[in-house]
Amino acid sequence: MYSALARGMPAPKSIPTDFYEILKYIWWNLDKNLDLEMIRASALATAMDCAKNGVTFVFDHHASPFAVKGSLETIGKAFDEIGVGHLLCYELSDRDGEESKNNGLDETENYLQNIQGLVGLHASFTVSNELLIAAADLATKYDSGIHIHVAEDPVDQDYCFREHGTRVIDRLNNYGVLDYEKTILAHCIHLDKNERSILENSKAWIAVNTESNLNNQVGLFTANGIPEVRIMLGTDGMHSDMIRSAQWHFFTHKKHEQLTIPQAYQRLRRVHYYLAANKFSGDGDNNLVIFNYDSPTPVTPENWLGHFFYGLNSSHVHSVISNGRLIVENRKLLTADENEILQFSKEQARCLWRKLK
Repeated sequence: MYSALARGMPAPKSIPTDFYEILKYIWWNLDKNLDLEMIRASALATAMDCAKNGVTFVFDHHASPFAVKGSLETIGKAFDEIGVGHLLCYELSDRDGEESKNNGLDETENYLQNIQGLVGLHASFTVSNELLIAAADLATKYDSGIHIHVAEDPVDQDYCFREHGTRVIDRLNNYGVLDYEKTILAHCIHLDKNERSILENSKAWIAVNTESNLNNQVGLFTANGIPEVRIMLGTDGMHSDMIRSAQWHFFTHKKHEQLTIPQAYQRLRRVHYYLAANKFSGDGDNNLVIFNYDSPTPVTPENWLGHFFYGLNSSHVHSVISNGRLIVENRKLLTADENEILQFSKEQARCLWRKLK
């Protein structure tokens, strides 16, 4: 969600040459310049896009190191206003100094005292041992889990081995991160055989973000030993369209992993198993998407998955019911004024872009 105002933003002062520089010159520069008004605009725009794309529940991994206090509450209220369920976390990291790290820990604890959420960590290479311990303590205290980026790029593994003498999954396992049934590991691309064996026997879930991986040219996820029952799909902030994510995932991975259409669809749907297994509220049978899909060929129980991957798209979303509440009807958002949200987000985008320049 924090990157919602990035579309069309000014080019970075230095052109990135690798993944670390993409983070340093683009995303870490952006998140440092966010304030609460920009965060609210980003959340409203994201929630609106989600609703209109038939997405009724959002996992968000937020970062705003110099606007930490109240950030999760701001996002949650915006999602609630639109009518989209959520499971939020703040991205804890040592990269912006002691004060920012401590603010992140305070924000996480204050939020988890009252609202369901997770404990967020950026990635192993920006997280100290002390912060890992503190994050695990919070997860245990509030019966939560860890949401962390894992081995998205080789830099994560290289730094971990250089600084800690071990690989990322081993390190997380040693600190108990994989012991929580609510833990989500994003990406998990650059893993060795031993790490896959650890994951096979862990309680952690994996979120695959194919389009983001393609965009950043970091490689592609391969299950290869990781149980299918704990693999689900995400967007990593590329957009708010899970139909598109599922289609890209299938088209990319059908050769890469010999992935079948039913397997790809199950990866899309598995998020509901995660939410139900961990008793999170906001997702259930009273969440419903109604499509207006006029197909030139018959739709049957036997062939509808073919229609899903080769015919359906988010423009076919007609109406959306979220937690028993009609929030979209005839492709129009009912819970807020779309034009006001867009005007507000454009104003805040201009403010952010001026700071980035």
